[in-house]
Amino acid sequence: MPRPDEPSFTFKPVQLTLCIALGLWLGAVAIALSLWLAWRLLPETVQPVSQMLIPPAATPSPGAAPEQQSQMFEQYKQILRNQELQQAEEQAEGSVRNLSNPKCQFWLQQNRTAPTEKSRALVLEFCN
Repeated sequence: MPRPDEPSFTFKPVQLTLCIALGLWLGAVAIALSLWLAWRLLPETVQPVSQMLIPPAATPSPGAAPEQQSQMFEQYKQILRNQELQQAEEQAEGSVRNLSNPKCQFWLQQNRTAPTEKSRALVLEFCN
């Protein structure tokens, strides 16, 4: 027998399931409304983001094409130079003859820890 100060609850499974489903649905509607209101009230912050995502279509001028091609060619030549230097350094590090050369070993270590143009040039000078 229940005590008089304790309330008596009886839960029906169908009613409980419907209440939970209604609560979830209302929560989703509340989140959607909040996002919509935030989007409507803050157009100045949303607008630049959307403009960054979709860049304006730029029409290239006829004079810009050769300049752009020469710039790309210069970048290509620089990448080739860097690759050649890197291959030369790798060959210098792997050479058995350079293992007994203390100057070569010193500049190889310098180039590994703090690579500069000077250290690269000295590696190529002492290790080849």
